[in-house]
Amino acid sequence: MCAVADRPPTIFIRGAPTADVNTDAAETAPTPDRPVHLDSEADLDALLAEHDRVLVDFYTEGCTLCASIEPVVGNVARAHGDLAVATINPRDDPGLIERFSITSAPTLVLFETGEEVGRLASGFQGGDAIDAFLDDPTDE
Repeated sequence: MCAVADRPPTIFIRGAPTADVNTDAAETAPTPDRPVHLDSEADLDALLAEHDRVLVDFYTEGCTLCASIEPVVGNVARAHGDLAVATINPRDDPGLIERFSITSAPTLVLFETGEEVGRLASGFQGGDAIDAFLDDPTDE
């Protein structure tokens, strides 16, 4: 017996190839328990569309503060089950620098339902500081 109820709905468009489309992607996308490395602005947009709360670590290669905060960001990802955490190097996709006004690294930006709600751009932050930021992102 087929488990049809477990599959996303199939949408048919006349003259187009068929594909399964999950209309509830935001509700069914599992939240990763570790930071996800993104390569491009398109990857970031896809992650923002999949998850309600996303913390993005904008870092640069060779930045010692960025390297120091990496394990802290990993701990934050494991501690917050409702939060997707991602890392991205804006130098790999320069459009990110202008779009998100990245002027220093590391910069942590919190998104809720795809919109920026807060940022930490004051160098290394410990786990307690990031947790406080997540609780009240406007108190920066």
